[in-house]
Amino acid sequence: MAADIRSGDDGVLRLGAVNAPGDGIYRMLGELATVAPRLQVRLRRLSLADRLAAVRSGELDAALVRALPAAPELELLPVWTDPLYAALPADHRLADEPVLRLKQLAGLPVRLAPRENNPPFHDLVMDAFRAAGVEVCLGPPFTDFQETLVSIASGPPSWTVLYEVSGLPVFPMVAMRPLAEPALVTSLAVKPGPPSPRVRHLLNALAATGPAAGRRPVLGGHRSGRRVT
Repeated sequence: MAADIRSGDDGVLRLGAVNAPGDGIYRMLGELATVAPRLQVRLRRLSLADRLAAVRSGELDAALVRALPAAPELELLPVWTDPLYAALPADHRLADEPVLRLKQLAGLPVRLAPRENNPPFHDLVMDAFRAAGVEVCLGPPFTDFQETLVSIASGPPSWTVLYEVSGLPVFPMVAMRPLAEPALVTSLAVKPGPPSPRVRHLLNALAATGPAAGRRPVLGGHRSGRRVT
């Protein structure tokens, strides 16, 4: 095993990435640069279905996935958990709360993207409403980040659910507050069986740098010294 790990310092790790990955992946890349300096990382941003298919076929060594409970023919290894955030009008009475629960938001229309856009995330939110005993009040659909937040800031009262994102502007008329429930689990999808040396390095880096729950959304860019192609 030690010989395999040393040999894994060379080569290329092909990793499927999620959209708006947050700072966890950048810290992981920095850790990889330390423990395996000759290992190159190639990130590929694909749809969820394409990421999973690429891991099954061997086109990718592994892929990060969010809110996915299971994947046929693959093993899902939870690597970190992040809180979700409610984005609501800054002048709404709930904007003064440090943490929000779904029951507090009952009756306020929620903007969610259609399920077909992201089934695992949509199911996570809807299941959380049911678990909290809250009847969902659906508002206009979530379209994109900027358009939706502008509508929340200037339109009839509504809110939406966000996970940690990076490189996005601050909206002064929108308040972002952590949700007490649900939490968003990010997992690493890999083929079953003993991991390759490259994947072993990746797992160790993820274990060493997993994001801590409860931090504020990241709204600025991050950079690392690792070469990413």
